[in-house]
Amino acid sequence: QRQLVESGGGLVQAGGSLRLSCAASGRTFGTYTMGWFRQAPGKEREFVAAISSGGGSTSYADSVKGRFTISRDNAKNTVYLQMNSLKPEDTAVYYCSSKLGWARATMPDYNYWGQGTQVTVSS
Repeated sequence: QRQLVESGGGLVQAGGSLRLSCAASGRTFGTYTMGWFRQAPGKEREFVAAISSGGGSTSYADSVKGRFTISRDNAKNTVYLQMNSLKPEDTAVYYCSSKLGWARATMPDYNYWGQGTQVTVSS
């Protein structure tokens, strides 16, 4: 789990969709809680979504509920973030992260982080 690589960011118009992917290294992907966070310029990093190791539990920030969906494919060592009905305020660098255990899944105290992928939503 030491290497996480995000992809899928880009420029999209308001109301559009993007799917982010995060590929993880190692053979223990299925034991980790995976999270997505984002950070806009001048703002603190904030929680977006998380999914438990087996995928049975998910959590979302209120600002993205009903628009974003987190999922994972443990056979492919990949977690996804499907983002629909995008808004300009969703513009940020999106980071993938991993940790052991589901406790505090909405807090940024994850052990491993990707390099981030830029999402820009134009109005």
